[in-house]
Amino acid sequence: MLAPNLPFAQNRNLWKSSTVLFGLVAVALSPLTALAQETTEKTTRLEKLTVTGGSAETIAEDNDTVVPTRNISALKTDTPLVETPRAISVVTRKELEERGVQDMIQATRYTAGVTTGAFGFDPRFDQIYIRGLETTTASDFRDGLRQPYMNFSTFSTEVYTLDRIEILKGPVSVMYGAASAAGIVNRISKMPLEETHREVELQYGTIGRAQAAFDFGGPAGDGMFYRVVGLARDAETNYDIADDRYLLQPSFTWKLDEATSLTIYGLAQKGETDASPRMFEHDGELLRYSDPDYDHQKVTQYQLGYQLEHEFDNGLTFRQNARVSDVDLEARYVDTSSRFTDPTAAYTTTAITDEQRAYQIDNQLEAKFDTGAVSHTLLAGLDYTWITSDFGLGFGSVAPAALSSAPTPERTIFSGRDLRQTGVYAQEQAEFGNWRAVGGLRYDWVDQTATDKVAGTEDRKDDGALSGQAGLLYLFDNGIAPYVSYGTSFVPSTQQSADGTVLDPTDGEQIEAGIKYQPEGENYSLTAAAYRLVESGKPQYVADSTLPAGYYYKSSGENTYKGFELEGRTEFDNGISLIAAYTYSHAEITGNVNPALIGNTPSTTPRHTTSLWVNYAVEEDTQLAGLTLGAGVRVTSGSYTSDENTDRNPGAAYLDASVSYDFGKRAPQLDGLSLAVSATNLADRRERVCTEGYCYYGQGRTVLGSLKYKW
Repeated sequence: MLAPNLPFAQNRNLWKSSTVLFGLVAVALSPLTALAQETTEKTTRLEKLTVTGGSAETIAEDNDTVVPTRNISALKTDTPLVETPRAISVVTRKELEERGVQDMIQATRYTAGVTTGAFGFDPRFDQIYIRGLETTTASDFRDGLRQPYMNFSTFSTEVYTLDRIEILKGPVSVMYGAASAAGIVNRISKMPLEETHREVELQYGTIGRAQAAFDFGGPAGDGMFYRVVGLARDAETNYDIADDRYLLQPSFTWKLDEATSLTIYGLAQKGETDASPRMFEHDGELLRYSDPDYDHQKVTQYQLGYQLEHEFDNGLTFRQNARVSDVDLEARYVDTSSRFTDPTAAYTTTAITDEQRAYQIDNQLEAKFDTGAVSHTLLAGLDYTWITSDFGLGFGSVAPAALSSAPTPERTIFSGRDLRQTGVYAQEQAEFGNWRAVGGLRYDWVDQTATDKVAGTEDRKDDGALSGQAGLLYLFDNGIAPYVSYGTSFVPSTQQSADGTVLDPTDGEQIEAGIKYQPEGENYSLTAAAYRLVESGKPQYVADSTLPAGYYYKSSGENTYKGFELEGRTEFDNGISLIAAYTYSHAEITGNVNPALIGNTPSTTPRHTTSLWVNYAVEEDTQLAGLTLGAGVRVTSGSYTSDENTDRNPGAAYLDASVSYDFGKRAPQLDGLSLAVSATNLADRRERVCTEGYCYYGQGRTVLGSLKYKW
């Protein structure tokens, strides 16, 4: 059966209709603050050239701190975090390196409002929850464009290729169209640098993980700049699950003049992991349902895009962001769980193929002007997305003794999908005195077609959706900024009802209120936010024996999320930095095809999560100059194993640590050479997490050493 191996167990009919994830409302809280210090004489400042919708110089500086002040995702304009009336968290390149982050899950789990690990250790998908709602499929964005999902395969993102990660919490459909009510996770890629930059890195660690990577960039002629990022990894992880990856990410910027720049970028990536990481316990030992020698999931993905920006003499700025993406997946796995109950029983084998292509373009026109005492930033946009996919599924059986030579099952189920979305949007930002106001509207036209290539039948669905957002903030002179905001979202549904029609979109609505505190010239920020999010029209599986064979849904699901978040970040002059976060979440099922579930808590939704990361860089005038120590703790309360709320997953606390040494601090001849060791889950806790009948185990202790040289 396919379901136990999906990124979320509720998607039971993934081969027939693409699951688009719904998400939760989010509010306040943002990592911000001023990093208004000049870099030291020994630091080479890397000027970023092309940042769509943001100040290149400011964003470059912002990555050299764990207390960022800007973002380029929330409003698609250059707006300070403290002046943006919504919840945002930013994970900078400096934070990624200090914590020794290796994947997207590690990157986001010290952020308020974010939880990870709902399906245990699973390197196939970046499973990230924002305020209780999954963002794996409907909220995966890179460089401002969605990394789309239709049937099964998702685009994998290697953290080494990123400059920063920006997490918008709450509905953002006005800016991005179809996106979960939870918000989005926008991955910002490394792009060309103005000054020469060279870096090579070698890694080795648990369990048999070996990786080599490089990052080269700099001038390539008059007004021309390049960057090439590459990586190769051969890795076995916990539970004998592979995590191999090879990639090349080139980019090139042509700065035609002071007003015009064009950046072209690409990505070619191959990866292999296992198709079924599900585990079970037998006689005190954790074992795989599948056989690692038979099991595999191979993914190849390509992306080619460009970012164009031109400033006109009349104060208008035009931007165009376009990308073509392709992902091909081939997977197979086997269910060997009967080997202890009936050693002679045949094993069930499963094969999956998925080919997906996406064409996207986002056109923006920004105008800045004043009317009396009011300053305006007006943004108008038109974007278009076209996604096609071909999905295949097959089942077979094999005798246990013949498994080593068993072929891949023949695919017998074939389906195709075609989705086209056009959106037009407008946003007004107004500044008058200490007040900051934002308002925006968007309308989307969505046309999707689902084809059963075996039966030769076709289902078509046309939808239209109006999205809105509004926010008001007052910035006191002392850096305190209270705000309120409201937003809506939509996600086109791909599930079908019993009469064969595709369901209406899932809608989200949020209201939030918060306070941001960022004193000018200080390297710390505090944010607090309270929110209420309602996600309605959620597809619910219908179990009815009177219906024809198949999987059917109704748009009767509704969940309501209320919560409170705190996040604090600081960098002291003595080399100590802190990142602290706390989230309280009260989730309730307020609509369901099963009335008995109304009033219950959705499965795998913890009430409390908290985290603290402390980093200490020894001062330069001491014998230990160059040494940096880091330690973190993550705590999650228990959660229910199902919507029935009859059993609970236990709460857990996890410890992480890192240590690094910059040899150049004490020996100038070794300038650029550094060694780092990072460890996650030091206590080796492998908690079992169950979701609607499917149980998974967490990742065990991992230790990784890294030797890096920059010149």
